[in-house]
Amino acid sequence: MKTIHWIVDKLEDNISTYPQITEAAQFLSDNEVIAFPTETVYGLGANAKSDEAIAKIFAAKGRPSDNPLIVHISTVTQLHELTDHISEQAKLLIKIFWPGPLTIIFPKKEHSVSKLVTAGLETVAVRMPDHPIALDLISASGLPIAAPSANRSGKPSPTTADHVFSDLNGRIAGIVDGGMTGVGVESTVIDCTGEIPVILRPGGVSQEEIEAVIGKVRVDQALINQDEKPKSPGMKYTHYAPAAPLYLVDGEQKWVQGLINQKQATGQRVGMLTTNESASIYKADYVLACGSKNDLKTVAHELYNTLRAFDERKPDLIFAEVFPRIGLGTALMNRLEKAAGHKWIRQIDADDPNHIQY
Repeated sequence: MKTIHWIVDKLEDNISTYPQITEAAQFLSDNEVIAFPTETVYGLGANAKSDEAIAKIFAAKGRPSDNPLIVHISTVTQLHELTDHISEQAKLLIKIFWPGPLTIIFPKKEHSVSKLVTAGLETVAVRMPDHPIALDLISASGLPIAAPSANRSGKPSPTTADHVFSDLNGRIAGIVDGGMTGVGVESTVIDCTGEIPVILRPGGVSQEEIEAVIGKVRVDQALINQDEKPKSPGMKYTHYAPAAPLYLVDGEQKWVQGLINQKQATGQRVGMLTTNESASIYKADYVLACGSKNDLKTVAHELYNTLRAFDERKPDLIFAEVFPRIGLGTALMNRLEKAAGHKWIRQIDADDPNHIQY
């Protein structure tokens, strides 16, 4: 299959009239799979009503079909085609955070989407992306669009069209190239089908921001206990992983440098994923900064791009700096733990730099 590359380099008010958008929308109407930018990451879109189209998403990604997908819409009117039950909390969240990086789970209206989208569940995950290309593409297609991240399953999510091309060239019909995405990590997923909403996946909207709007919410136990079965789209399997083994390191910088030295002494090439403030401190084979620890939005924006940059350099292993689980830091740590397969190395006694815990 030849993958078409449409470039939309000027984001003006009349994007919907661009021939690239019109052609890509026709492919969606014909049940083909198209990658397109959102404000979070690039999505891999297909007609949410078609079993044929959704099967092509799973085939392109190599993603298990028991993993539900998020449905993307361009107007609130479209939401009423998918559900008959919108709670008061959900209405408030929609008012404040849509369009934006927040996915809300609703009771599903019967026959509204393919059963492959919901993995047989009686609920549907929906969001309205905050990106002009995404909104106009969805609108031009006249369809709800199911769209997981546009990468091969397990790899870091794509924040540029080049990332998509690297993973999926020849596997999908086309890529709408709108430049680099903004937020950089996926949307927050919140289940609003119960009395108390539950965050199933941390993302671009923090728990603190949500609670400021609707009051106290719960957090899915799978985010705290890895033995629990996750309920959110995109959280069931290992994700975001670079090719080399990734370890989260929690300790003093001098101690971390000692770990680097130990591995290098055995002939291994070591990568260090860190921040702008610490990049000059570490002496590893490859030191890559993914933003400022004083502005975690910059880290979120660059995280996946940096993980993919390590793949180009081919280290034998990677150590990664960790972040406080506050605000956006919660989403960053969720993605890093998934990328590392929950592999930690901790300094548990500051007075003994050799006292570590794996």
